[in-house]
Amino acid sequence: MSRFLLLLYQSPTRQGELSPEDIQRIIAKYTAWRDGLVQRNKMRGGEKLTDDGGRHLGVQGGTVTVTDGPYSEAHEVLGGFFVIEAVDYNDAVDIARTCPHLAEGQRIEVREVDAIHR
Repeated sequence: MSRFLLLLYQSPTRQGELSPEDIQRIIAKYTAWRDGLVQRNKMRGGEKLTDDGGRHLGVQGGTVTVTDGPYSEAHEVLGGFFVIEAVDYNDAVDIARTCPHLAEGQRIEVREVDAIHR
């Protein structure tokens, strides 16, 4: 079995567009989905990220620069992640297909974790 990251991308204005009731409804869907993965022994971790956009580091002229994110032109930001266990990419994609994030019209990136530190 391998570990995979499900990287959940969303619109940077997504949270501000939702009512408290909508947010609670969405949380309930994600919780039920996560609980199903736990029952199937597929869940290894995951968190929602804060809505502040974080900090973006880069190098310009040999100096590390730090800017607040997201950039104003960003169409989407990383909103959270799950770590799952799956047989292969096909299995990981099948699991990701069932995530409520897609039903909300958002995007998921699936990446295999390199097992160099196990």
